[in-house]
Amino acid sequence: MKRKPDKGERVVAAMSGGVDSSLMAKLLLDQGYDVIGVTMKLWTYERGGGNSRAADSNCCSIEEINDARMVCHQLGIPHYVLDFSDTFHDTVVENFVSEYLNGSTPNPCVLCNSRVRWVSLLDRIGEFGAEFIATGHYARRRYNPETDSMELLQGLDPHKDQSYVLWGVSQDLLRRTLWPLGNFTKDTVREDASDANLHTAQRPESFEICFVTDNDYRRFLSEYATEEMESIPEGDIVDTEGNVLGKHEGYPNYTIGQRRGLGVAVGEPVYVKEIRPESNRIVVGKKQEVLSQTCEIAGVNYTSGITLTEPTRVRAAIRYNHRGAEATIIPGDKNTATIEFDEPQHAITPGQSAVFFRDDLVLGGGFIKQAA
Repeated sequence: MKRKPDKGERVVAAMSGGVDSSLMAKLLLDQGYDVIGVTMKLWTYERGGGNSRAADSNCCSIEEINDARMVCHQLGIPHYVLDFSDTFHDTVVENFVSEYLNGSTPNPCVLCNSRVRWVSLLDRIGEFGAEFIATGHYARRRYNPETDSMELLQGLDPHKDQSYVLWGVSQDLLRRTLWPLGNFTKDTVREDASDANLHTAQRPESFEICFVTDNDYRRFLSEYATEEMESIPEGDIVDTEGNVLGKHEGYPNYTIGQRRGLGVAVGEPVYVKEIRPESNRIVVGKKQEVLSQTCEIAGVNYTSGITLTEPTRVRAAIRYNHRGAEATIIPGDKNTATIEFDEPQHAITPGQSAVFFRDDLVLGGGFIKQAA
């Protein structure tokens, strides 16, 4: 497999209808590639309820599809829409719901990237006569001849780097992906898109979960999984000693580290420390009690092809936009590992991803199972 396409070779550009993917497609054209724009339809909003007006301008909406088509028309390239909504529903949305029902807090973007967007799209690009795809993510890759592997690097813009949600992408998929925006800042992208008069140059960013248009996951769960949510009774909110402080309204409505909306008063702020579905209890603690120095992770993927076999010093991030903290990772059996932080970390949350780095190199990541 080639490390990059030849000039004039066909590349499928994943077009979301936003400014990032729009400029990405233009850059590919400027670099001499034969570009085809493809928009992946991943969600039908009637399935999720909420604010239908917000859905009109959200990811996978008619407006976003039309924006992608408009940009492709401006650039003079073909545009196609591929429907992967059933795969997305079965793989991402069902997992999202089950994780909350199990007391965890998922990041659906990680699962979407590793198991839907890349796999589904790369399975189809042969129909367009292409071997490579490109996306508008702020990330970079480079080939390491010593390990014969493609390495994932953080984007140069620290405020926009998206490598955290890409740790699950396999080596095979990484070798077939281009990220033209990896060396750009968001401001530069906006400026270049404006200079090119791209239709989406001033389109605002969307920060919510793509299938939860109002950013209210509690509302989504209650409408999407009504029967399951109604079957969970209210339960006790207790402190770390087991003393009952109040009642919760169903444990899926709470997340680790949450402070507001607990409905308990103990004279000082308390935070959700544990969610215990088996006993239907929420455990809260003072800020110091929500700190953890160790976490167990599973489903580990060594993204950049460097498999760790012994304790290794890393910088580990435990949630999106977490800058990362100095730690030691200890590999285990069956794609598991333990991460021991030099300093205790606030609200390490089961269901989230722990991603470990060496400088700007993404070594890999895994799903947090428990903290200690």
